[in-house]
Amino acid sequence: MFAVIKTGGKQYTVAADDLLKVEKLDAEAGSTVTFDEVLMVGNGTDTTIGAPLVDGASVVAEVVDQGRNRKIIVFKKRRRQNSRRRNGHRQAFTLVKVTDILTGGAKPAKTAAPKKAAAPKAEAEEEAPAAAAEDAVAPLFTAPDGEKDDLKKISGVGPVLEKKLNALGITTYAQIVNFSAEDIARVDEVLNFKGRFERDNWIEQAKELAGK
Repeated sequence: MFAVIKTGGKQYTVAADDLLKVEKLDAEAGSTVTFDEVLMVGNGTDTTIGAPLVDGASVVAEVVDQGRNRKIIVFKKRRRQNSRRRNGHRQAFTLVKVTDILTGGAKPAKTAAPKKAAAPKAEAEEEAPAAAAEDAVAPLFTAPDGEKDDLKKISGVGPVLEKKLNALGITTYAQIVNFSAEDIARVDEVLNFKGRFERDNWIEQAKELAGK
């Protein structure tokens, strides 16, 4: 099943388990959002086109991360006026994962709200599985000595992904800048990135951050 939704003034074709970058939404990572502006729903040969919206249809998604795209430069100049203006801009976005496409007025299933740890013991129990998951990833590189860089400043890298990269031995911008095609392929294979390095221009972002 697929659907065409409208959000942030743009239209997207989505299906279950799709990862999608949309204009920034006011929602935290891990929360659920519902897109009610559904323009089309299709299931095999059965397709419903809205007029303009499909009645009773909605798309449910989980917020994966909040980030910003790579920087673009805006340069304006007026001839013979000695006027020049140079600005940089990084557009904010929200990365969501489509979990369900609903029709006929169906409501999304309610999910239990995350419980807050009541005591340090509970926090330790929650951190233990995360630590075990990190240990399960064998390091691919030798992490350099010294302080780690904040890899979360790279667009598309959140706290969870930063931990995975650190577990692989990737801790600095300089490492990413000097990655060869073979290094990128190894990381792609282990973390199932599917070309994320090139798609999000990680090397260019790392160069900018390393120069700050």
